[in-house]
Amino acid sequence: MIMLLIVAGLIYAFSSQTYEQQSLVPMMWKVIPGEPFKGILSKLEINYWGQVISVETKGYYYFLEFLIRKFAHMFLFGCLAMALFSVIMLAKPKRVWPVVWISLIATGLYASFDELHQLYTGGRTPLVADVFLDLTGAAIALLIFVPIYMIRRKFGR
Repeated sequence: MIMLLIVAGLIYAFSSQTYEQQSLVPMMWKVIPGEPFKGILSKLEINYWGQVISVETKGYYYFLEFLIRKFAHMFLFGCLAMALFSVIMLAKPKRVWPVVWISLIATGLYASFDELHQLYTGGRTPLVADVFLDLTGAAIALLIFVPIYMIRRKFGR
C-alpha cells in the first residue's frame, strides 16, 4: 500500500511542476556535453500527436529529453499498475486476470486524471496520447510482473 501511495504521489508531484521546473535540458547541457550519440539519435523520427519529433525538429537535448520524459511516463505508470495489482491481490481474490483488468482500468483513470491535472499546470500540455503511453507502460509492466507473481504464488516464495 505504501508503494502505491509513493508512486501515485510522485506522479502527482511531477504533474504539478511546470515544464520549466521539470526540464532536464539545462542539466543535460552540463552533464553530457558534445551531444554524444547524435549520429544515432538523428536517424530517429517519432510521430507523436500529429508532430514529428526528432533531433532535426527539436534539437538534440530537447529530443533526448522527450525520450526520457516519455520513458518516465511508461515506467511510472507501469509501477503504478504493479502496485495497484499487488494491493488488490492482498484481498486474496480467486482469479488473477480480473485483477489485471481492474489494475489497467484504474491506471488509465489515474492517467486521465494526471492529464487533466496538467491542464491546470502552467507550461504543460495535456495529451490523450500520454494516457495511451501510460497504459502501454502499465500493460508491459503487468505482462512481466503478473506471470512472475503467479509463479511465486504457486511455488511459494
